Amino acid sequence: MKKILIINGHPNLDSFNFALTEAYRDGAKSAGAEVKEIVIAELQFNPNLQMGYQKRTELEPDLVDAIEKIKWADHLVWVHPVWWGGLPAITKGFIDRCFLPGITFQYRENSPWWDKLLTGKTARIITTLDSPAWFYKFWFNQPSVNQLKKCTLEFCGIKPVKVSFVGPIKNSTVEKRNNELLKISRLGAKMI
Repeated sequence: MKKILIINGHPNLDSFNFALTEAYRDGAKSAGAEVKEIVIAELQFNPNLQMGYQKRTELEPDLVDAIEKIKWADHLVWVHPVWWGGLPAITKGFIDRCFLPGITFQYRENSPWWDKLLTGKTARIITTLDSPAWFYKFWFNQPSVNQLKKCTLEFCGIKPVKVSFVGPIKNSTVEKRNNELLKISRLGAKMI
């Protein structure tokens, strides 16, 4: 049975990102996957990595639980909006606090290289936009995807990381949103 963790990074609990999360979850469960979820907006934690990597800030219980879920999963699904080309601040803070040396990667002593502690896992990013995906990709070079996919997930050994763009959301019709939910549900059913 495939173990899937869905991480919702939208701070607004009423956002369309939650409908996308539900669609993926329902599709994956219908295919027999075991699914767990993290709703970052519901976690109690300080999103600031105040000491950087110089000194470990004690992890709050919600982050300890989140890290255990990340380690448990075979496949991580990240659902988040693009704001100012990047991730919401709370999502970035979650990454800063959870994706730490000794937990998701490990620097090697006297070496520029590191060990990827999440090798063997796969991921999908589902990101909502208020502009067409082609514009975000080609005009802005998709900075949120590069940050999450290349600089975080692949850095820690997660491959492949696939991306689904949903948008533009602003001024979208109910029919368009329902079509997007159906696509995401199908992805969940394929567990990819």
